[in-house]
Amino acid sequence: MRILVVTSQFPIAGEPTRGRPIHQTVRELARLAEVRVVSPVAVYPRWAQPRSYLYRAPEKLALDCDVEYVSYPALPAVSRPFNGWLCGRAIDAEVARFEPDVVLAYWLYPDAFGAMCAARRHGIPLVAGARGSDIRVRDTISRALTRRVVRAADRLLVVSEDLGRLAVAEYGADPRRVSAIANGCDAGVFHLGDRRAARDALGIAAASTLVVYAGRLVAEKGLRELIAATRRIAAGRPHVELALIGGGPLAAELAQTAAAAAPLRVHLPGAIAPDAVARWMTAANAFALPSYSEGYPNVLVEALACGRPIVATRVGGIPEIVDDSTGVLIAPRDETELQRALVAVLDRSWDETVLSRRFSRDWAAVAAETRAVCEDALRDREPAAKAVPPV
Repeated sequence: MRILVVTSQFPIAGEPTRGRPIHQTVRELARLAEVRVVSPVAVYPRWAQPRSYLYRAPEKLALDCDVEYVSYPALPAVSRPFNGWLCGRAIDAEVARFEPDVVLAYWLYPDAFGAMCAARRHGIPLVAGARGSDIRVRDTISRALTRRVVRAADRLLVVSEDLGRLAVAEYGADPRRVSAIANGCDAGVFHLGDRRAARDALGIAAASTLVVYAGRLVAEKGLRELIAATRRIAAGRPHVELALIGGGPLAAELAQTAAAAAPLRVHLPGAIAPDAVARWMTAANAFALPSYSEGYPNVLVEALACGRPIVATRVGGIPEIVDDSTGVLIAPRDETELQRALVAVLDRSWDETVLSRRFSRDWAAVAAETRAVCEDALRDREPAAKAVPPV
């Protein structure tokens, strides 16, 4: 089977950890099928580069998979209704060149919309993958275009049961075509380790109480609330420290806030490799993810694999990962509740061995299930194709 993966959520110059769960899925999928990735990237004029994310021009990286980066022109907001079609034109040549059996597109708009257009032109089935915020769309135009993809896809992959219900209830997805495939975890990187050794490597004192966050540095992750809550805790517990791992548009603001956060000590290691993230998790007493919205955040699975309890918000697929046996769930945007939950988790005695065994699913299983869905989509198309009389 030949599978063309279309997604902008893939490692790119300046953001080598971008789209890591998709990258890990593709790497394992390439063991089961012939796979090529085409990553479409919107290119903006210098004077109109978006502030909402760290823009990087497309540049091919040395990755362990077959990937081609293509670009299409865009303007913030102005070109939004047309980005899907522009994306489709950008990837069309790669579809023709590779001649795939199935197009597998992650990120519903504009990526999967463009893939839908190209797949239709070439008579190829489309499997679309929703990750979270790409299906929790606010603006009317993007929501309408996303709905077209959800309804037209031969199969829809979601990372949580919650997203599957959302796709059916709000976007009109056919429930028979929706498959929930949860992310995996690389046990070779994220596993129970020696907290003291990890702290020695990072320069964290043995007596410190360390709370860790890892992900994009954006306001929607609840990072302002997290700093405020941990700062209030540190007022009564002077050895409390906070690490915010990742990169994003909030980085400069967080650096300024961190400089004035005494008595709280805030670490900002930036966007770092997975093994370095695992080291911070191993050093931690607790992991926090106070997001406003989520799909199925793989970082929680990784933190649990390292034996660390969780404080997270009760949104999206998070309750499918975290319960009373693994942490505390709270409402989003509530700094006071976040503070109480952190204290409760830090004061509770946790069996890190039990936590680390909560999830044992690897990326090979994710890839096998993904390939099976692609096979189903192709199988459904084949009878219809045979029924079409020759022209």
